[in-house]
Amino acid sequence: MPSREAVLAFIADNPGSAGKREIVRAFGLSGGDKIELKAMLKDLAEEGLIEKRGRRMMRAGDLPRVGVLDITERDSGGGLIGRPVAWDEIADGVAPRVAIRPPGGRKPVVAGLGDRVLARLDRVEDADTPYCARVMKVIDKRKDSVLGILRVDGRSVRLEPVQKRREEVALTLQDIGEARNGDLVEVQVSRVGRHGPKRGRVVAVIGSMASEQAVSMIAIHALGIPHVFPEVVLAEAGGARPIEPSQAGASHEDWRALPLVTIDPADAKDHDDAIHAAPDPDLPGGHVVTVAIADVAWYVRPGTAMDREALKRGNSVYFPDRVVPMLPERISNDLCSLRQGEDRPALAVRMWFDADGRKRRHAFHRVVMRSHARLAYPQAQAAIDGRPDATTAPILGDVLEPLWAAWRCLHRGRQAREPLELDLPERKIMLKADGTVERVVVPDRLDAHRLIEEFMIQANVSAAETLEKRRQRLLYRIHDAPSLAKLESLREFLRTMNLSLARAGNLRAAHFNRVLESVATSDREELVSQVVLRSQSQAEYSPDNIGHFGLNLMRYAHFTSPIRRYADLIVHRALIAALKLGQGGITGAEEERLDIIGADISLAERRAMQAERDTIDRLIAIHLAERVGDRFDGRITGVTKAGLFVTLAQTGADGFIPISMIGDDYFRFDEASYALIGSASGEVYQMGQAVEVRLAEVQPMAGALRFDMLSRGTRGGPRSAAGIRRRPDRARPPAPRRPVRRGKGK
Repeated sequence: MPSREAVLAFIADNPGSAGKREIVRAFGLSGGDKIELKAMLKDLAEEGLIEKRGRRMMRAGDLPRVGVLDITERDSGGGLIGRPVAWDEIADGVAPRVAIRPPGGRKPVVAGLGDRVLARLDRVEDADTPYCARVMKVIDKRKDSVLGILRVDGRSVRLEPVQKRREEVALTLQDIGEARNGDLVEVQVSRVGRHGPKRGRVVAVIGSMASEQAVSMIAIHALGIPHVFPEVVLAEAGGARPIEPSQAGASHEDWRALPLVTIDPADAKDHDDAIHAAPDPDLPGGHVVTVAIADVAWYVRPGTAMDREALKRGNSVYFPDRVVPMLPERISNDLCSLRQGEDRPALAVRMWFDADGRKRRHAFHRVVMRSHARLAYPQAQAAIDGRPDATTAPILGDVLEPLWAAWRCLHRGRQAREPLELDLPERKIMLKADGTVERVVVPDRLDAHRLIEEFMIQANVSAAETLEKRRQRLLYRIHDAPSLAKLESLREFLRTMNLSLARAGNLRAAHFNRVLESVATSDREELVSQVVLRSQSQAEYSPDNIGHFGLNLMRYAHFTSPIRRYADLIVHRALIAALKLGQGGITGAEEERLDIIGADISLAERRAMQAERDTIDRLIAIHLAERVGDRFDGRITGVTKAGLFVTLAQTGADGFIPISMIGDDYFRFDEASYALIGSASGEVYQMGQAVEVRLAEVQPMAGALRFDMLSRGTRGGPRSAAGIRRRPDRARPPAPRRPVRRGKGK
């Protein structure tokens, strides 16, 4: 048997690729040694010395083999130093420094200070820079420019920030060129001298902020989201032609007679999935479920202009006022949209489930289909609830009722699987014709939504299983278990509420569900849900499978939305190649670059989420700009050393209360209980607490709100880990009020 130190050294030398099987092979173990090794690995994990990612292991705190870095500085010799982007300094400490190797090879990738890069990392024995990295790709180049809205009043010129926490930029009339008051502009910045504000010069006028879709343009430009298709891409899309029925049988089976239907939001512009279900004639209580997905790979072939642009975009981006699609409308809204009554190519999976909702088998087919009905979620739900309309009445008995019967069967399987049931409400912005906010709503969560969700999950699982069985490389949708540091922080918080969580080695999504169930319908439900959510890892795309912790699935790949996600298109191509379903399969070059593609589209997904969130914040801030001084009900959704984040009940708007503006007491941050505690008064402001606030300041185009606290804190202090109320710390006097810095925002 190797020693613990030898096993740790092997794992350190092979981060993210060392599993039990690899260790057995490396040390030539057999028989009882394997049992002893398993016990050793369990001990190392429980001691926090290693972290498991599915079947692979890493030394605790180690970086993965491939990662995204920001190049932030130079060392004493002029070499570049990077730091990992995905690093939680609060939970994991200061991010490690990574030495960037000089570019080499036949096609060197040159990066510079300020760039964001995808790199291959190796651990080295250097206390100052414990890693070195070879740059594989430059993701974002440094820009010495900022966005803002030009405000001109006579000879006075200023730049209104569109991002939180931006420095002031000094402008004059001579610096603005042809730009006009109210224009969204890009400003080149420089600093004159070591002190004083930055000076700026307008280098590009993006557009007027008077248009209806101006607010989303801020996020598009601020985050560098590609939104204008090159002419070559539009020409390629314009030359695509609908599939002919005569092609059915040659490349696609003819499934046009099968009564597939689409169920989508009422305002959906494209329809990329259709469904059908029927009782299984060979298995009492069983069901046969069919999911058909638009065959985007038929039109978008590897290496084409459309393909390169789709990879660049990564996914579609959905704003309240517009959609920035991954593919041109000729493809996404026309040829690949499963329109009612029109022939469309599709990649379909037929799945057989037993009476307990367990999938017995499945089969993939490339088909020509025809949607028999286009339905909205509320419309389909109303029909099942006894209120059919002219569209749903004719298909209620033969199509809709079998779908719901199959879903109830699959729901039993879901309950047995016990995925993480963290169902937090999502707000939706309803706009007026002029692009301003009319109201904010939280749509009802219907069984129709759950039906589509479960059918799509099962189709995604089937895709991953098929490709694994065929030994075909693919992009998995992976979701790691929470890190040891975040779990310990969560456990410490739960102990303040006399709640507990299983140890890391045995942790499953079901354990989180037990915690959530214990506080359901209580005044602590939202608080605990938010803290559990924050403990979770972020899902991503990778060719290396570690399973999906949240869904409690070992094999999972996105297959069901190739119109709007590049990952799904890659999975379609992999299925076409593995099953020999005709043209448009994955190429060898794509397979070799799957790690880079996975990292690229994972970043694009986060960029899209940030853009959507920023746009909603700006729209609501504009909506509330005339209500400064008004009182609102809200809830504390974040607690830091600097102050409190509060979310308003009616609009879901998020704002900040600086710690200096909470009261005259000195408040200290209690990390374990997510609370601020008054040293003299013992008043407590804790995450999840309902409060009343006054809107004190709005920066509309930055989406930033500042509140004043009107509610008093609770008395007695949060519970400690032992369940004893903490006494307030009276050792320090109240701090004097500090002036509020304008522009800090959320």
